[in-house]
Amino acid sequence: MKIGTPLSPVATRVMLLGSGELGKEVIIALQRLGVEVIAVDRYADAPGHQVAHRAHVIDMTDPDALRALIAQEQPHLIVPEIEALNTALLAEIEAAGQTRVIPTVKAVQLTMNREGIRRLAAEELQLPTSPYAFAHSQQELQAAIEGGIGYPCFIKPTMSSSGKGQSRITGPEQIAAAWEYAATAGRVNQGVVIVEGQIAFDYEITLLTVRALNAQGEIETSFCAPIGHLQQQGDYIESWQPQPMQPVALQRAQEIARKVTDSLGGLGLFGVELFVKGDEVWFSEVSPRPHDTGMVTMGSQRFSEFDLHARAILGLPVNVALSKPGASAVIYGGLDSQQLVFSGIEQALAVPESDIRLFGKPESFLRRRMGVALATGDDVEQARERARLAASLVKTADGL
Repeated sequence: MKIGTPLSPVATRVMLLGSGELGKEVIIALQRLGVEVIAVDRYADAPGHQVAHRAHVIDMTDPDALRALIAQEQPHLIVPEIEALNTALLAEIEAAGQTRVIPTVKAVQLTMNREGIRRLAAEELQLPTSPYAFAHSQQELQAAIEGGIGYPCFIKPTMSSSGKGQSRITGPEQIAAAWEYAATAGRVNQGVVIVEGQIAFDYEITLLTVRALNAQGEIETSFCAPIGHLQQQGDYIESWQPQPMQPVALQRAQEIARKVTDSLGGLGLFGVELFVKGDEVWFSEVSPRPHDTGMVTMGSQRFSEFDLHARAILGLPVNVALSKPGASAVIYGGLDSQQLVFSGIEQALAVPESDIRLFGKPESFLRRRMGVALATGDDVEQARERARLAASLVKTADGL
């Protein structure tokens, strides 16, 4: 692998489509390796815009706007970081040999909506999943629930992230509100939602799975230590690594993750979400990119998920070793503001083995993730206590 000098005619250029807090860390990892990075997002001054060599604001679902920008920047690699993209155009551009989409166009197309990836996992790969159905109307949704899914169940948009549009309902009187929320709060209104039956699992994990080239130039799959996490309203609020697992359950989780990522193909890091009960494991979702719960790896691993993704997509070797038990805890905006001010950072950083990442998002909302506290410890419980304490000490206020 050769990497040219940034901002020169021989530069190795990578374009990120989506430049939030996860994209920002990928950009930093790429720049440490001498890559020229172009950050694209739907709004100005996104976190990744603030650290990239160049930044652009476009509607990434608009094929003309996306085609024109790719022609202008001529990236060697395109790295999708969000779901709301015109994947048909990406397929056309890759087929023409103009660039390579990470990890593959197939992976981006299948994982950009829950229907594609669920059908791949359950119907093609025959992996265990929760019971599910797709509904194109409120009436279809009710029929699916009453026809076998049952209560409680989860209603989700087929395209969304960070829990947006997701509801857990326990009775028929909640169907109308859940349908409306799922149909309107996703990245793109597809006119279809997924309903999933609830599994009585013990815990859920993210298994970061890396497809990278080994010393012989062959694709090799590596697994980070499993990450446990807590969710609230469909969005993660805490994660920790490693999540203790029985050997049989861990082996089954890795087998499922390998089958899914082998089918998707390409190089890069995947966030595979799984439910676990005893030795039983069910597939939930997969992201063909770094995962929000994986932010814990910025403290717990020698190389974070962002470093691993950057190295893998460039064809470089990876090291998934765990350094020390770690945890992360989300810092929310807590209010609506375009001039948010943080305080208490000195107290938070005084917590033993703690660190803080403030994302630099230009606008805050009550439940918008604006930062994360990280901590390590002698064991997971100590790390979690430290991360929660550090996050609680960071206060927000309107700057006016």
